[in-house]
Amino acid sequence: MNRIDYLRISLVDRCNFRCTYCMPEGMPIDYLPPPNLLTHDELLGLLQEVFIPLGFTRFRLTGGEPLVRPDVVPIVKAIAALPQTEDVSMTTNAFLLANVAQDLYDAGLNRINISLDSLDPEIFDQIIGNRGRSRWQQVWSGIQTAYDVGFNPLKLNVVVIPGVNDHEVLDLAALSIERHWHVRFIEFMPIGNSDLFGDRGWIDSETIRQQIRQRWGLGEGEVQGAGPADVFQIPGAKGTVGFISQMSECFCDRCNRMRLSADGWLRPCLLNETGQIDLRSQLRSGVPLIDLRQQVGDLLAAKPEINYKMRESGTTGMYARTMSQIGG
Repeated sequence: MNRIDYLRISLVDRCNFRCTYCMPEGMPIDYLPPPNLLTHDELLGLLQEVFIPLGFTRFRLTGGEPLVRPDVVPIVKAIAALPQTEDVSMTTNAFLLANVAQDLYDAGLNRINISLDSLDPEIFDQIIGNRGRSRWQQVWSGIQTAYDVGFNPLKLNVVVIPGVNDHEVLDLAALSIERHWHVRFIEFMPIGNSDLFGDRGWIDSETIRQQIRQRWGLGEGEVQGAGPADVFQIPGAKGTVGFISQMSECFCDRCNRMRLSADGWLRPCLLNETGQIDLRSQLRSGVPLIDLRQQVGDLLAAKPEINYKMRESGTTGMYARTMSQIGG
């Protein structure tokens, strides 16, 4: 059995972007009222008394957009200070990052992943659903600031959408040549916007690798992360390029994670809704933490059978939550 030691924690379901592949225009989004979110103390209690005793040592903070949560820096500091924590990281769209990058670094955040789906401001704004003043430059400033304060490795996540940004693959890959940046190409999934997926389809990672290979060549990368990316390196590059191939290659056998939503639902698999546990409601109704630990332990034991390969057992074609509500 693969060791499960990595917990993705959604701090909030709200986001200041409405990316077409996640929260498309016209999709009704019922954001959680603040009282429904796990509080700082509830989250830390679950980590200390439930997850860490079961072997979880690596934590990634996600959203929605985690930086819209006012207490994000104290949360990072508290998790980083736990003696069992081996790694605490974050995924962000970087729009609010420039002003808090130093505080996050000082609080103990080890690594940061930033969504950057285009280098063209017009295409970028199209993808994020922005119709006002372009947000690209502020995101780019956030990326530069994060790197300058010391986040290294710094990873850039690119969701490749046919006919939208697939022509930028080489330009995005080139970001890894002169900088210690790690660009990761993610296959477009039918979660969040099934209409767009049905219209556009998806591009497999091998096709993208071939483009890069034909332009520069491609060798094995030295930097491996905590996730499922296959990592390569352009010869002579300072950074790497990675590929997350959840559509073309099922990597359930390598899965090492669970997901905790902002309202306390524990989900063992991104693409299968079987086996979820409502930890927040039980916690607030007085269920002892040791009992919650037993439930999570039982779910850990069942996780090998709750995966994308077995998704028919728990999913009926429509996902009850969007990617932003799950936490990615």
